Amino acid sequence: MASGEQATGAAASRLIDQRIVDLGDWRGETLARMRALILEADPEMIEEWKWMGTPVWSHDGIVCTGESYKKVVKLTFIKGAHVPDPKGLFNSSLEGNTRRAIDIQEGEKVDARAFKALVKAAVALNGPAKKKR
Repeated sequence: MASGEQATGAAASRLIDQRIVDLGDWRGETLARMRALILEADPEMIEEWKWMGTPVWSHDGIVCTGESYKKVVKLTFIKGAHVPDPKGLFNSSLEGNTRRAIDIQEGEKVDARAFKALVKAAVALNGPAKKKR
């Protein structure tokens, strides 16, 4: 499957696994650690692969994306501006009305409990899936 294709479920999980391996450095380790926390926070989370090779985690809508850059791993919460963040984990994309992101630099640790609370709050904000009539 080419990186430009979209995938959901097991196929997306395999692509995310491969991205982690391909990164081969602290960014892969960080992405793997944050992915594990996302899946621990919500075992019903669906993994997706979108937008030219971006890992996406969804539950009744997109919760967050995981991108890797040279100096940061960026986790963007689609409705982050509306998610309570009492521990101040959001440190990027703070100026918008919708998204918020967490930029993680090499060697930086993220409070696991606070991060899982953010994921749970983002899932709750998405609400239950709308039923088709």
